[in-house]
Amino acid sequence: MGATPFFVDVREDTFNIDPQSFKQAIIESRELGLNPAVVIAVDLFGQPADVDAITEIAHAENIKVLFDGAQSFGASSKRRRVGSMGDATTTSFFPAKPFGCYGDGGAVFTSSEEDAEIINSIRLHGKGSQKYDNVRIGLNSRLDTLQAAILIEKLKLFPGELSMRSSVAQNYSNLLSDAFSIPILSHGNTSAWAQYTLKLDNREAVQAKLKAAGIPSVVYYPIPLSKQLGYQHYPQVSRGVEISEGLSEKVLSLPMHPYLSDTTQRRVVTALTQ
Repeated sequence: MGATPFFVDVREDTFNIDPQSFKQAIIESRELGLNPAVVIAVDLFGQPADVDAITEIAHAENIKVLFDGAQSFGASSKRRRVGSMGDATTTSFFPAKPFGCYGDGGAVFTSSEEDAEIINSIRLHGKGSQKYDNVRIGLNSRLDTLQAAILIEKLKLFPGELSMRSSVAQNYSNLLSDAFSIPILSHGNTSAWAQYTLKLDNREAVQAKLKAAGIPSVVYYPIPLSKQLGYQHYPQVSRGVEISEGLSEKVLSLPMHPYLSDTTQRRVVTALTQ
């Protein structure tokens, strides 16, 4: 679309966008001759970003707010559900997400009728008034009927699974808080707990120990966007994105799903603490 990514840093405690870094980016992007138009805030690992602070800063500068709720669908911030905040929210139905289908899928939420009409057009090849009236360059982004049918049935189970995920996360925290840096929820937030992620100074050793015990673990994400080959030439805030880059060297996600038994969790914890 011709837009220029401008990277900002994240908060150490939540892994999510730092509003002050975002505020700095608006000033510095304009100094570079750019026109800041939209902020994309990612709800990493299941917890919503700082919705109010980000929205207040953005709307004061006539900047649209897009929340990436791929991992947070089902979570909330101050009793507001993910999907009801910002100018638009995206989510993912990829099988590994908290609310997943059996293939690829996703959704966009907006309270704007105009935006909804445009989004619907784009997902259908740029459709206008009828099937062969293409009024814009679009995509083939339809959710197929089979995936929709699966999601309809899974939606009935989803509230219960969210509660179970929360219980699994709380159990992990109770068992690990004395020995590890555990995830922290901001006041007023709930999480969909897409992942349960620790911060470790000795990540490679810990991961090797888990592997030896037959326990899987994953690093989300080993290379921050600011260092990705395809994006490293884009601008970033002048004070840098050190927290983002530092976290990429420390984070480790443990087995996490709603049906994880207490016995299995204790096995994970034993492997971590031995």
